[in-house]
Amino acid sequence: MMFLHCTQTSSHPRWASNDTLPGKKTRMQRDRGILARIGILSVFSLSLLPTPAISATSTATFTVSASIVAGCGITASPLAFGAYTGVQADAESSLSVNCTNTTAYSVGLGAGTSGGTATARQMSGTPAGILFYALYSDVTRATNWGDTGGTGLITGTGSGAVQVIPVYGRVVAGQLSPPGTYADTMTATVTF
Repeated sequence: MMFLHCTQTSSHPRWASNDTLPGKKTRMQRDRGILARIGILSVFSLSLLPTPAISATSTATFTVSASIVAGCGITASPLAFGAYTGVQADAESSLSVNCTNTTAYSVGLGAGTSGGTATARQMSGTPAGILFYALYSDVTRATNWGDTGGTGLITGTGSGAVQVIPVYGRVVAGQLSPPGTYADTMTATVTF
């Protein structure tokens, strides 16, 4: 240990460092401690700074697939001729066809459930009686709308949206059917 004591050889006192006092540190030791604490604080402060993340990547590929199945749906509105008085009666209805985009389709109308055919449709009455009618695919009522596989079918290509197709009906004049209520049930079929 070194002891410091004040010596005066001139008008300026000075500390001699050849002696050490217990519990006292020399200036150099004190400065070393301060510098050591500053160094530790500096290292700690640097560790708080954001550092760029170091990361690695790996990749993989996979297949994405889907399929679209061709499909169609159909709905129909009723066709009502109203009161038949022996003169020609025309009426109109519609079918709504919805097919997947680019799907080709055809629509046929059946013979009905009252004993007619696709070319000679008939409504049955209550009481007993028959009233003939026809269904056409054109507004001039020149083309009979046939059954599936027959003639006069409506054809089209689906768009993915509903397509409305008109149905034109006619009860010809001059039928002598008895008074009553006449009806038939028609089946519309979409083939795709």
